[in-house]
Amino acid sequence: RLAGRCGDALLLLEPPPVFTLGRHGGREHLMVDEAFLVRAGVDLVSASRGGSVTYHGPGQLVAYPIVHLARRRLGVADYVAALEDVMRATAAHFGVAAVRSARNPGVWVGPRKLGSVGLCLRRGVAFHGLALNAVNDLTPFGWVNPCGLAGVEMTSLARETGRPLSMAVVREAFKAAFATVLEGALEPCTLEDWKARL
Repeated sequence: RLAGRCGDALLLLEPPPVFTLGRHGGREHLMVDEAFLVRAGVDLVSASRGGSVTYHGPGQLVAYPIVHLARRRLGVADYVAALEDVMRATAAHFGVAAVRSARNPGVWVGPRKLGSVGLCLRRGVAFHGLALNAVNDLTPFGWVNPCGLAGVEMTSLARETGRPLSMAVVREAFKAAFATVLEGALEPCTLEDWKARL
C-alpha cells in the first residue's frame, strides 16, 4: 500500500489466544506471570500499534483496515472516531447501544468495554485497527488491566444480547457498517489473498 501497488484493504481476523503489547508496553498491567500464560496456552507478543496490553482470541472480531488516510483526507482523530462508529453501528445491528468515551478510545456499554482501537501510521497509511468482542471468552481479560485501565470490565455482543451469535453474521454486519461509515466498501480478503495481489 505504501508503494501504491494496491488499494486500501480490510483484513478480518479471528486470532488464536494472544496478549499483545502496544508501543507503550503494558507488562506492568499483566496480573499473572508469563509461566501462567504458557500453561494457559496464551502467547505474549509485542505489536507496533499504539496503546498498552490487550487480549485477542477466538470469537473476537479483529479488523485491520489498511487505509491511506491522506488520500481519503482523514485526520487521525476523525479516523479513530470512524472506527468507533463502525463498532457502534455493528453493535446496534444486534440491539446493543454502544457509546464512545471522552477519555478512552473504544466503545462502551455502560461501564463495560465492548471494543478497542489501536493504530499505527506510516507515511499516511493507517494499519492495525480494532477488536470487537463478539462471542469470545472474556476470562483472559481478567488476567490484565485491559488497555492499561485498572478495574475495567470487558463485555461482548453475546453477553449484552444474552443470546448466541454467529461470527459469520457479526462479520457481515461489521462489513456493512464499515462500508457505510467510511463511504465505500473495501473488499474483505484473507491475509494470504491480499499478499498474493502484491
